[in-house]
Amino acid sequence: MIISRGRRFIFVHIPKTGGTALSLALEARAMKDDILIGDTPKARARRRRLQGVKAQGRLWKHSTLADIAGLVSDAEVAGFFTLALVRNPWDRAVSYYHWLRAQGFAHPAVALAKSQGFSGFLNHPQTQTSLRLWPASAYLRDRHGAERASLFLRLEHLVEDLAPFEAHLGFRLPPVARVNASARAADWRGYYSDADAALLGEICAEDVARFGYGFDDAAIVRI
Repeated sequence: MIISRGRRFIFVHIPKTGGTALSLALEARAMKDDILIGDTPKARARRRRLQGVKAQGRLWKHSTLADIAGLVSDAEVAGFFTLALVRNPWDRAVSYYHWLRAQGFAHPAVALAKSQGFSGFLNHPQTQTSLRLWPASAYLRDRHGAERASLFLRLEHLVEDLAPFEAHLGFRLPPVARVNASARAADWRGYYSDADAALLGEICAEDVARFGYGFDDAAIVRI
């Protein structure tokens, strides 16, 4: 997450959408008083600034707008340019699964991914509940439940979708380079049976409809 009072924007980092790559591009032009929350180099260097800060929720790289209430005022949340990246849900689920399998920390999702093939992971109630509860809109709701998204950037169309945000900033961002790529096939379709593809489409119906995604979209990115 990045909160810039100087440039009046809040970037919310939805997991497994390419947010680290965009964070690094934004940090290349960060202002001295920008609040950077995450594990990028500048965020780690500024971590002490958050000591003792009281907020409504957890302050970490994937904080929501509701989480940062207290650190940021209601007026700032309502008035700043708020944005997040989104990604084809079928691609994102495969990326999430392979990322979990590579982790070494103790967490139910990590244990599940390591004990199951992709189909078993996707069909498990734990995974389905998590995906249903967290469409993209959930990350951009303030503490009162109102969505405050100024812009959702589609990872697959990032260059064109960035234009309104760059207009707000008043400058072009440096190229967003791919980072944290998972060890997996680029084409997600091979991981799905017909039933599993339909299931994921139903679970993520809100994002599929809102952002125009389809199962057979070209496999453009792999993060």
